[in-house]
Amino acid sequence: MIRTLIVDDSPLVRTIIRDFLESDGSFTVIGEAENGLEGLQKAQALNPDLITMDIEMPIMNGLEAIEGIVKTMATPIVVISTQDTAKNAYEAAVKGALEFYSKANFRANIDIERRNGIIASLKRISGIRGRHRKIPESHPNRTVEAREIRGVVIASSTGGPKALTSLCANLPIDFPVPVVLVQHNSSGFDVGFAQWLNDYTPLKVKLAENREVPEKGKLYVAPTDKHLVLTGERFLFDNGEPINNQKPAADLLFKSAAKCWGPGVVSVVLTGMGADGAEGTRYVKQAGGITIAQDENSSMIYGMPKAAFDTGCVDIVLPLNRIPWQLIELTRT
Repeated sequence: MIRTLIVDDSPLVRTIIRDFLESDGSFTVIGEAENGLEGLQKAQALNPDLITMDIEMPIMNGLEAIEGIVKTMATPIVVISTQDTAKNAYEAAVKGALEFYSKANFRANIDIERRNGIIASLKRISGIRGRHRKIPESHPNRTVEAREIRGVVIASSTGGPKALTSLCANLPIDFPVPVVLVQHNSSGFDVGFAQWLNDYTPLKVKLAENREVPEKGKLYVAPTDKHLVLTGERFLFDNGEPINNQKPAADLLFKSAAKCWGPGVVSVVLTGMGADGAEGTRYVKQAGGITIAQDENSSMIYGMPKAAFDTGCVDIVLPLNRIPWQLIELTRT
């Protein structure tokens, strides 16, 4: 059983989250708290396997509580908040939260596929505390030929927001090509995510728009609940079915970028659960592009990067802190 602590100032919301979790049979709620201070105290007293945390609360808010908890214990924390606090919810990534969900996802009539996806993610996240870092492996990265780079596409999921603050902070304001990102976000959190990430990078961050032409020096975020593809040098929205339970799916973006930019595309797969980006990596490689994956030791969840690596189509495996410098070097060439 996954021993869970729920922190939210609304008794109704706490009941909704409790019912959602306990309906699966794998979670047991061992405590509830109505503000961040009480949440901090109960976390230290109960030592739960998982903590769900609201953001806006009296006495002590969620950001302060998360900061206090991670200083003394390694319990995984997920934020469950409203869309109007999205920017603060992503700031929680810097404080130590691992994932973010809108409270709307926990209603009784949620789509069963989405519900199962959230439950599966929470189960995986609850086990992160026991994960031991390995000695970094040395990967014999392939030598890539110099060529004109036309664009960079990135895939990330769980652990992605924090990883992206590190990666994007080190890309220069004059980065010579557009960067296009699929980050698996909760519905409605995309605007807040783009605003939040914009504070961490010299690049201009914005949500991609239908039929927009991507420009150098800008980072485009795929909106939630629609696929983003490149066609004829423009973005197009695709309202098709989810791919591997993801919408937007990095696989679809990578495939279209490979077709549009050919050998001039660089793909990057960062931390996250599942396999999104793996098939896209294969397409990029087949088009003659350059493929990069984050290494296991620096990945919060080594799911997506491993799936990409296992295709045999990854040219370069790097720790997170070396990826931006690799991108700078490739685009200089």
